[in-house]
Amino acid sequence: MPFLLAQISEERLMRVCGEETAPGCRAALEATGNAQFAQAAKWLLDAPLTILLIVVVAWVANRLTRRMIKRGLRHLSSGGLRERLGSSVRRRTPEAFLETGETSMRGEQRIEALTSVLRSATTFAIWLIAGFMILGAVGVNIAPLLAGAGILGVALGFGSQKLVQDFLSGMFILVEDQYGVGDVVDLDLETVGTVEAVSLRTTRLRSVDGTVWHVPNGEIRRVGNKSQHWSRVLMDVEVAYESDIGHAKAVMKTAADEMWREDTDILEEPDMWGVQNLNPNGVLLRLTIKTTPSQQFRISRSLLERIKGRFDTEGIEIPFPQQTVWHREGPPAEGNGHAPAHDASARRTV
Repeated sequence: MPFLLAQISEERLMRVCGEETAPGCRAALEATGNAQFAQAAKWLLDAPLTILLIVVVAWVANRLTRRMIKRGLRHLSSGGLRERLGSSVRRRTPEAFLETGETSMRGEQRIEALTSVLRSATTFAIWLIAGFMILGAVGVNIAPLLAGAGILGVALGFGSQKLVQDFLSGMFILVEDQYGVGDVVDLDLETVGTVEAVSLRTTRLRSVDGTVWHVPNGEIRRVGNKSQHWSRVLMDVEVAYESDIGHAKAVMKTAADEMWREDTDILEEPDMWGVQNLNPNGVLLRLTIKTTPSQQFRISRSLLERIKGRFDTEGIEIPFPQQTVWHREGPPAEGNGHAPAHDASARRTV
């Protein structure tokens, strides 16, 4: 008999308070036996407590996730490209461009940009899940909502594949520090310019003629960064074949060394590589200079001006295009229009 009464009591409890029996409803029903009072207790005690618990858990999860995102991005950034510079080069390179154990200014900007986006995305996801759980706690059937959200997500996924590709590419560009604002880059050997802005979707470049290019990140297959950590001047100067090559090399090296001692943007002593090529009009000499990022163009122009002045002073000829022309004299031979074999010929170089 007690077993039968307990079974009936349990069935009534499930009928009044639901399949997931709430503690407040159960206590009120057992204390008073009144179904209306138990329902009121369920709405006044159990539902608010459940909602409060969901909100607290979501808030804590959001805080922990935001902290983990920033810590993880810092760890990921520290594993990127590290350029090992010599002590003399490191001493003359601005600290913002060096990879050190500390977070650099450039790295901090990338971390903040990524952190902001990922935090917003995770916050939205956490509170969306919490909202569905709250609706379920107050008795709303969320199965149709979840099904509708799934269908909507699939439709958006198919319609925004390119956008998702751009966002993922933008994240990897920022995490790996492929380039940043102020860098001179070459995108796929087609678009060259200075980076003005990098977002998760596009990269904005300004070319040397002032044209602004907006390039979707998903379309960037390879990047040539001309100003990351340090840059290099490739100084190619052609001299005449009649010139003293050793003397020309010494003059170029002297001019570069003078500029090295005057210009703090030159990181180390210029290196004279010597004869680079034998061209049709002269001998090509190459000299290289390591500079701070993006300063190679200014230094190259200034050094060319110095070398031109030194060459003029030292009498070293910079060749101009030459061509050998054969000029034949005499009347053409009868019948075939060709000059006879004994006719004089002259050669002139122009």
